Amino acid sequence: MKSLRKPARGSADAALQLTLPLFDAPPQPRPAPPPDLPPAGRRGPAPVGPLADPPPASSGPAARGRRVVHLGGQPVVYELRRSRRRTIGFCVDDAGLRVTAPRWVTVTEIDSALTEKSRWILRKLLEWRAHAQRRERLAVRWEDGGQVAFLGRSLTLRVDPDAREGVVLEADELRVRVPADAGPEPLRAAVQGWLQAQARELFAQRLPLYAARLGRAPSRWRLSSARTRWGSCAPDGSIRLNWRLVHFPVAVVDYVVAHELAHLKEMNHSPRFWDTVRSMLPAFEAARHLLKDYPDDLAMS
Repeated sequence: MKSLRKPARGSADAALQLTLPLFDAPPQPRPAPPPDLPPAGRRGPAPVGPLADPPPASSGPAARGRRVVHLGGQPVVYELRRSRRRTIGFCVDDAGLRVTAPRWVTVTEIDSALTEKSRWILRKLLEWRAHAQRRERLAVRWEDGGQVAFLGRSLTLRVDPDAREGVVLEADELRVRVPADAGPEPLRAAVQGWLQAQARELFAQRLPLYAARLGRAPSRWRLSSARTRWGSCAPDGSIRLNWRLVHFPVAVVDYVVAHELAHLKEMNHSPRFWDTVRSMLPAFEAARHLLKDYPDDLAMS
């Protein structure tokens, strides 16, 4: 959880949302470009689009496409785009480094600007590499022997065409009745359906418990599949809870439930709101920090 959004004034659909850490679906960090650099005292006309590899040898105004520049002693590939803008802009995201510059700025000037911002660029590229490694580590392999998190523990997926039910939990194994050669999608659909059913049952147990402590119940509640928030509470008293919370220990589920219920009394995040959360769940900070510090992408399912 990195931030909490306030509802738009006067909107009946507005909701206070407990957000996921930074990323949307597919979970990815938001590009964070540094301040643009103005080219040295030039003005320029219309844009042209990027051309293809390989990087041209010329450093004149028409040179564009994918190029290589040495930053901090190592080669860095970047994509060069031309536009109507009057400054040189940088963006680092999952595609790598992208530079947008006026048509009339030479590649030599662009490379000079990149050198000036080399520390920021290299830092962001390393952050994205670490992000990709986290996603790969957390991603479920939808195959026999894959791992999926459930209530804070890791379950091993077992493809079992003869299982007595669609999905059966046995000790630390999840036996799934799908054909041996079905591929990943039927397995994913079966397991996610089971996880959603478990989440619904768990929320149905935990919501009344904390509503009784609060002395107020939601007008209704339902599951959410959002990739951008853990839960939300609307002005009409309805609550949504993300079914992917079932990956986490029950303590985390309880925190999100208490958090959303507290909005029935305090549609804000004032000290009184947190006092309300604390009245239901005195030790909520530990669960809050676990959720807040969770790696920046929910790639478990």
